Amino acid sequence: MKNNNIHRFLAHAVRLEADSAQRFDELADAMQTSGNHEVESFFRKMAHFSRLHLAEATARAGLGHAPQLSPEEYQWPDESSPEASDWIGVDGLIDVSYALQMALAGEQRACQFYTAIAATTSDIRVRQMAEEFAVEESQHVAELEKWIARFSERRA
Repeated sequence: MKNNNIHRFLAHAVRLEADSAQRFDELADAMQTSGNHEVESFFRKMAHFSRLHLAEATARAGLGHAPQLSPEEYQWPDESSPEASDWIGVDGLIDVSYALQMALAGEQRACQFYTAIAATTSDIRVRQMAEEFAVEESQHVAELEKWIARFSERRA
């Protein structure tokens, strides 16, 4: 991504967070279908955090709305948003372990995306925001790792 433009950065952040919220909603719906209300609640909380980040990125754009890019203007590391990459959807038969692993992989990719931008931009505003967003994503990674460990212990 050409990462020296604050509006381009924020457009990417908005898309990434919208994808994250959608993914967590889908995982929550799958956990609801399978009757695992504890993990469903956790995924709904994570979707809420994604929406908070989405609102923050939109507000920081300072335009009252998110900057808009056409699909071909997005520049993702793997041709799609880090939160949507490798995402083919879920169904009610997905197990808790796999759902948590899918969520973890998305959050790790998002953290790597923001970290890479912070490390390569020459724009101080982009660097500061990318660093902040990377910290938020790393907190999500840590939370998911706790849930994965918790469910691993239950199976042992």
